[in-house]
Amino acid sequence: MALKNDHYTYRVTWSAEDGEYVGLCAEFPSLSWLADSPETALRGIRKAVEDVLNDMRETGERIPEPIASKHYSGRFMVRVPP
Repeated sequence: MALKNDHYTYRVTWSAEDGEYVGLCAEFPSLSWLADSPETALRGIRKAVEDVLNDMRETGERIPEPIASKHYSGRFMVRVPP
């Protein structure tokens, strides 16, 4: 079953070290998926995220909010010593 309303942030890049494409998800930095093509890497990481979310729901863990759903003030504050 595919995730409904999947608003997580995905990225596919080439891994010279592995000689394959790697799919990544910003909200789940410990997950990755290697594949021969970028399309397969994207499908793989989305399926990995879906599996992790199902496990998290079953165990009652807190589900990370998608970056796209977060609301920010738009202010950038920097504190420096006097």
